[in-house]
Amino acid sequence: MIEFVKGNVVEVNPEYIVLDHHGMGYLIHTPNPYIYDVSNREIIIYTYQHVREDVLALYGFPSRKDRTLFTRLLNVTGIGPKGALAILAFGRLEQVVGAIEGENEAFLIKFPGVGKKTARQIILDLKGKVADLIETGFVHADKIDPTIMVGNPSLDALNEAVEALKVLGYAEREIRKILPLLESERLTTDQYIKKALQHLVQGK
Repeated sequence: MIEFVKGNVVEVNPEYIVLDHHGMGYLIHTPNPYIYDVSNREIIIYTYQHVREDVLALYGFPSRKDRTLFTRLLNVTGIGPKGALAILAFGRLEQVVGAIEGENEAFLIKFPGVGKKTARQIILDLKGKVADLIETGFVHADKIDPTIMVGNPSLDALNEAVEALKVLGYAEREIRKILPLLESERLTTDQYIKKALQHLVQGK
């Protein structure tokens, strides 16, 4: 297994990034590719190699804790890599863990592909097994009110964010419903995605 890849990002798109490591380009699927920028700055991405008969894919995360939650989600019946990525893309590890430990099905079913049955299975399989990912203990999903800082505007940022949300599995009708809440903002792609996920998952 590849523990991590160190290099610089040479491509970012809604589904994956490409990391240049000594002249070799690694295509890495990530929960939110737009947390990364194309630059010469060297970064570390913690990876998970997913192997099936017809698939060989590399998934990457900014921390080992994110990767651990991803791999534990993969062990839940009904959750595949795409579903696990959508949950990780929310970017609030404490809230996801809090929802599992607090048996908050209503929070979990907001993610694409997670119905009541799958939400219940996540809780049954992972309750008591993910609290260790949060150093100071878990926080219930309804106790956090995250804010988004306004960054440099980009004319294409909102369109890129919409495409990234589609890749994560959100339906076009769901995205259209929250677009009016985003169109007046001047944010980066990453910030648009995070704010959209707040509205989609938390209804805020």
